[in-house]
Amino acid sequence: MSKRDFYEVLGVDENASVDEIKKAYRKLARKYHPDVNKAEDAEEKFKEVKEAYDTLSDPQKKAHYDQFGHSDPNQGFGGGGGDFGGFGDIFDMFFGGGGRRNPNAPRQGADLQYTMTLEFKEAVFGKETQIEIPREEDCQTCHGSGAKPGTSPETCSHCGGSGQLNIEQNTPFGRVVNRRVCNHCDGTGKFVKDKCQTCGGKGKVRKQKTININVPAGIDHGQQIRLSGQGEPGVNGGPAGDLYVVFNVKPHEFFDRDGDDIYCEMPLTFAQATLGDEIEVPTLNGKVKLKIPAGTQTGTSFRLRGKGVPNVHGRGQGDQHVNVRVITPKNLTEKQKDLLREFSDLGGANPTDEQNENFFAKVKRAFKGD
Repeated sequence: MSKRDFYEVLGVDENASVDEIKKAYRKLARKYHPDVNKAEDAEEKFKEVKEAYDTLSDPQKKAHYDQFGHSDPNQGFGGGGGDFGGFGDIFDMFFGGGGRRNPNAPRQGADLQYTMTLEFKEAVFGKETQIEIPREEDCQTCHGSGAKPGTSPETCSHCGGSGQLNIEQNTPFGRVVNRRVCNHCDGTGKFVKDKCQTCGGKGKVRKQKTININVPAGIDHGQQIRLSGQGEPGVNGGPAGDLYVVFNVKPHEFFDRDGDDIYCEMPLTFAQATLGDEIEVPTLNGKVKLKIPAGTQTGTSFRLRGKGVPNVHGRGQGDQHVNVRVITPKNLTEKQKDLLREFSDLGGANPTDEQNENFFAKVKRAFKGD
């Protein structure tokens, strides 16, 4: 099954800015997050959205995708990215295979990735925690040699310790010698005769490793941190890989987040909106007082400066935006209805201020088709 266009997945065009791509990703990630959306295809859609965002939010990956799409320009000649469907033997014939990697050279260990799910406020304020990850470590019984204690690995008798075999072949160019990695020792030049019973001769064992994690305050959904040297151990004395911790942040039932800013909605009664009032608004740090001016309309937004999320890089703190919504009363008593009728009779239902006159004039013209 072919992949969907990444721009189509996020619902943005090819000229979308980084902020537009990020905003579209947040909206879709919140919609399809497996902790929120229980549909069968939610997890697959969430992965599709994240893959699209990881590509389009990275300038280099985006440029590559814009040029080649989902295809890999390095493929097409056998998919080997350099083998060219069997021509590697001819290159070996002329150049002796000198470009092949030394199997005994030090190599860096593989990187690992761990996904951590955070509650909304844990991401806002950060926390210290521990995680356990499975990774390979040197066997303590044989100290990584793979040999039974008291014995040592022996030199491979097939390649003489070189890790490579010279294979003679008849070709149209004549009789040539082709160099190949020794399949008896996997290129190490050594052979373990008496294997360690703990690791089975591998020299490595898989263990659960406990790692301390300091989640920075202000981390956002989809962001990650790198823990240097906490990945798989290196080979032949090479450095260990890194551990990447990717964060999934659960949505909040009251707050919405966009970058470092927080958004929420507060209900107002008809009386509060008309006469004005002072209300209490929940924030990330507790309740605060918010003054509502008389005549406030539904949809009005108020800003609480510095009440948002601390910037993950330490550059200040966002704001909280409070959108108010006037609630139409239901199940009124007869006395309340009488008071409203009296209000209407006194002209309360006929706005006379200039702003409302202009508004209703626009409505009349719309009905007339002007």
